[in-house]
Amino acid sequence: MKHVYHPPKNGSTKTLLLLHGTGGNEEDLLPLAEMIDPDAGILGVRGNVDENGMNRFFRRLREGVFDEEDLIFRTEELKQFVDQTAEEKGFDRSRVTAVGYSNGANIAASLLYHYDQPLDQAYLFHPMVPRRDIERPDMTGIPVFIGAGSNDPICPPEETEELERHLRESGASTELYWAQMGHQLTRDEVDAARTFYDKQKGE
Repeated sequence: MKHVYHPPKNGSTKTLLLLHGTGGNEEDLLPLAEMIDPDAGILGVRGNVDENGMNRFFRRLREGVFDEEDLIFRTEELKQFVDQTAEEKGFDRSRVTAVGYSNGANIAASLLYHYDQPLDQAYLFHPMVPRRDIERPDMTGIPVFIGAGSNDPICPPEETEELERHLRESGASTELYWAQMGHQLTRDEVDAARTFYDKQKGE
């Protein structure tokens, strides 16, 4: 998978897995990583799916309707890529935190739904429920921040609330932040995510 990698600095053992939204690329969320943890390593990944010239992490049948078969395949592809890259680059695989926006947040959530402890933490900005009616793994000990827009036309509030409920039921420690906006990422969300991230350091 096309990607950028920067090793951790100043003794950090953390790596931020950056997962862009539809039409983005591996460098889109670099400013976000700088705001959340400037010392963490960075693994920015470009989705392998091309939708009318726009990069995505998995196919969809139409807006808001995922191609589940492709989602499962691409989630495994991403997990294997992160596992392999950790080996090659020598970063601590157990200290990988996902930071995803929109389509990237959805595949990050899919990692949590399909694999046992695939992430140290997850920061999901404007995500949807990746799958329903499946048995989810134990997520105990995984902090998950969800940033959402109260007027998001793509991801309605009940979808966000359902996702948080699934995560909590599976044992994750969640925080849900509502921005009074639509689908765009806001500075307020990022600041709230940074506060949540810093709180994890003391726990």
